[in-house]
Amino acid sequence: MGVRHRSLLVVAAVSVAVSSCAAGASSPLVSGSTPVSFTTSDGVTLDGRLFGPADAAAGLVLTHMLPADQSSWYPEATHLGSEGYRVLTFDLRGYCPGGDAGCSKGTKDIGAAPTDLTAALAFLRAQGPTDVALVGASIGGMASLIVASQQSNIPAVIALSAPEVLDTLSVGPGVLADISGAKLFIAGLGDPAGAADAAQDLYANGPEPKRIEIVPTDDHGTALLTGSHGTQVTQLIDAWLTQYLHPGSAA
Repeated sequence: MGVRHRSLLVVAAVSVAVSSCAAGASSPLVSGSTPVSFTTSDGVTLDGRLFGPADAAAGLVLTHMLPADQSSWYPEATHLGSEGYRVLTFDLRGYCPGGDAGCSKGTKDIGAAPTDLTAALAFLRAQGPTDVALVGASIGGMASLIVASQQSNIPAVIALSAPEVLDTLSVGPGVLADISGAKLFIAGLGDPAGAADAAQDLYANGPEPKRIEIVPTDDHGTALLTGSHGTQVTQLIDAWLTQYLHPGSAA
């Protein structure tokens, strides 16, 4: 693993330390949401949380970066739920912050992130949403792109600070060519993990529809949503989902 990709973990640790530490206690950010659990294809039980209206026709799965947990998505999940989407956050295997942030079983395994996301996607679809988009930060963005390449019915994918290669995972031209959904790549220009360069490569190798936004900040992953350009990033996500995934009742 190269220096650029090893540094992802360092950047993420700094960016989400406060969120992860605070997650053990009850938080107003989970008000109105519901804790859930589901099992992966290889038998690992993962904890998650559902936000937004239960009868929504459109859903979102939000996958966290490392070494964060699902609580790093809670503010955005609350916002997207208020926009009419059924939103699922979850802890990747081995991530057990406790309290309102949940506790997934198993051993931490970067290479299993797509397997965990596939289980999360199947679980959310079983709740009723007919159209589900994937949104991920860093390794979560990689997993979102990989899973979208394996399933033809993903209308949209949003990747925040996603690397091209991390541990045993790789998002190369072959993976990107198989993603039929609309792809939005967002990264910070000064991200020390090299996310801006990775976003440029991912964008260049992916078919239309696609868009890239390089934001003038050093923030990484979900920190892009809370930093100095957080409003801009949130608006980008909202606009992309409005264009390619329409919230509304499934009834």
